[in-house]
Formats: sequence, C-alpha cells, structure tokens
Amino acid sequence: MVLLLIAIKGPGFLRRNIHNPELVGWCPVPQQCKEVTFYECLVEWSLFSHFSGGRHFCLVFYVCLQNTHCENWMKLTSEKLPKNPFYASLSQYAAKNQKFFQQIKENTDHYNHANLVDKALQILKERIRRGDAVAYFLRGQLYFEEGWYEEALEQFEEIKEKDHQATYQLGVMYYDGLGTTVNAEKGVEYMKKIVDSPCPKARHLQFAAAYNLGRAHYEGKGIKRSEDEAERLWLFAADNGNPKASVKAQSILGLYYSTKEPKELEKAFYWHSEACGNGNLESQGALGLMYFYGQGIRKDPEAALHCLREAAERGNVYAQGHLVEYYYKMKFFTKCVAFSKRIADYDEVHDIPMIAQATDCLPEFISRGMAMASFYHARCLQLGLGITKDEAKAKHYYSKACRLNPALTDELHALLIRQRI
Repeated sequence: MVLLLIAIKGPGFLRRNIHNPELVGWCPVPQQCKEVTFYECLVEWSLFSHFSGGRHFCLVFYVCLQNTHCENWMKLTSEKLPKNPFYASLSQYAAKNQKFFQQIKENTDHYNHANLVDKALQILKERIRRGDAVAYFLRGQLYFEEGWYEEALEQFEEIKEKDHQATYQLGVMYYDGLGTTVNAEKGVEYMKKIVDSPCPKARHLQFAAAYNLGRAHYEGKGIKRSEDEAERLWLFAADNGNPKASVKAQSILGLYYSTKEPKELEKAFYWHSEACGNGNLESQGALGLMYFYGQGIRKDPEAALHCLREAAERGNVYAQGHLVEYYYKMKFFTKCVAFSKRIADYDEVHDIPMIAQATDCLPEFISRGMAMASFYHARCLQLGLGITKDEAKAKHYYSKACRLNPALTDELHALLIRQRI
C-alpha cells in the first residue's frame, strides 16, 4: 500500500480526467498504520490548483486516515552511554593515548580511519594481555561506536558481571535490537539491574537507565505500558534539572507535557528550559516554537527567533524547517529558496537515523523539518517566488514532502486550501 501523488492535466473538473492521470510521486504508508485498505484512504481533491499554459493543473493526494489505526504517542530513542567520572570513551582512556584515540573519533577519511581503529584495537589487545580490566570494556565500546554490534555484544556479555557500563550497553542493545534480535524484556531486565544497583560504580548510569526504563513503560515494550510510571521515572532521571542527570529525560518531559492530554504547557516550558540550559539541542528548538506561539509563556518573537536560529545553526532540522516557513511568510523568498533546498536535500548525503544519531534529536522531528522545507521549496518553484518557475522540480519536492511526512504535508495542504500559504 502506498500513498500516491497524482496530477491531472486538462480543462474541466477532475472527474472528467480521472482516467488520464500522470503519476508524480509516491510514498509508503507509515509503518505504524496497520491493516490499511484502499477504502480507508481519503482522496483530497483539487490540491495545489493553478493555471499553467492555459491548462488546469491539480495534484491529488491519497492520504492515509491516520486516526484509524495509528498510534499517536512519541517515538523515542535510547539514552547514550553516560560519561564515567573515571573513563567514558576511548578519547578519555589515558592521558598518553588521549590525542590518539580522539583522532579515531574525528577522522573522516575512511582509509586513515580504518588504520587508526586497527591500531587502537592492537593497543587494547596488548593492555588486555597485561590484565587491564578497563581495556575489555573499551574494546567493546570501540566495536559499538564503529557499528560492529555483534562483536560489541559478545565483548559486553563476557564482562557484564564485572562492568556496569557493559550491562548498560547490553540493555540498550537488546531493547533496540543492535547486534541481536529485539528482546525488550531482556533490555528492561538489564536496565533494572543498573537502577537498583547499590554499587557506587553504577551511580553515574542510574539516571540514564531510569530514562530508558521510562521509555519502556511509555512504549509498553518489555514491560506493562504506563504513562504514570514513565513520568515518575523520567522525573527521577531528570533530577530537577541537574546537568549531571539525564538531560534527555529533561527534554522528553518537555515534549511529554506538551503532547499529553490535557497539555501542561507551563511544565513543558520549564523542562525544555532546563534541558536547553544543559545543552540539549531538541529543547532549544522547542523553546523557540513555544516563544513564537505563546505556549506556556508569553509570546516573544525576538526570543523565538534567537532560539530557532541558534538551534538551526547547531543542526536542529526541525528548527531549520520552521525558519524556512518564517522566511516564506515574511516574503524573504530568495533566502527561503536557498535554505529550503539545502534542508530538503539532506537525505542525498545522510539518512535520517544518521542525522538523529549525530544531533540526538528524534527522527520524527527531523523528518518533519525536512518535509516542511521540501513543501515550501516546492511552493516557491511552483509560483516562481525567489527562483525561476519550474513545475517539474516543484512536483519532485511536493512528492518528497509527502514521502518524508504525509501527516505534516496534509496539514500544510489544508493551510494552502484556506489560502494561508
């Protein structure tokens, strides 16, 4: 089942030309929609109507009726391994090797990077031979950071009884299915071990593990679904805004309070403020939107643009998409065109999961930002705003917006129908 983007050209009403369509593009039905049939799809008529060369032209979306089968809660990601006060990653292993291991993380040349990784593994192998307990974990962590999940899983399994960080990583890997099939129950079991551990060496992991347990309760995977328990665990993990606690939990609380029913926008603003102050990129963009629309705080366009621009510069794709919308509405069309094309074409270089990993932003909001940029870029191409009119390219970017985020594209289409775009 796919969502079809169809164009009908020619004079008269759509019904007279329904047997002569031109396929413009397509996108898959979201995975969370189950048992969708053709009869559960809604045909949106006369979308993006305009005249070109004396011929009437309109686009038609087949849009999934999302409120029938789709889940409407947030799609979350695991908390990354927290920093250990003694050692956190290869770059902090030992003073004399610090510069070398930092090179591994920063080197982008594939050949040189592979050589550096190989040399790092040789160093770790030698330290393991000498009985260095830390090196066992670091070898597993190097495997993990390189995406060699099966090797990482094997290494962490060997030392899980002696190293709490290995236990934590195993919880993440079993829950998310990294290097193994998904086993949410086992992932939850490992996270509970961390949260309940009286050992001082597990203390720096407990806030992050509590966030992950909250995620499991929220999603109902590996444990009974309970938003109340998820909220309790996230509040514990957030620790009143402590920068050494789970900043991800602080950000997710902001998102949770702004999406739950009934909304608690003052609480959402508070938690996004705490997370933003602790460096969270997602919350910085969220604060910009809350200031912009007066949600949980008085409207403040100047503060809104400051937050959105800073978040956009740091790589928040959702903030970038909203800046594109702002430039369009302010009629800064040349700026809108250049910025929107760059964002819409991110997927030509990196996929969304890779962007999410680099920015620690939720994939859902990355896809929304890219879809928003694609839609407004298409609109500029369609109407010749800030760029030469090009119907073929406009079709391409409308189709891309639909593929990236059908729900958001439908919302923008509704605004267009009401002549608000």
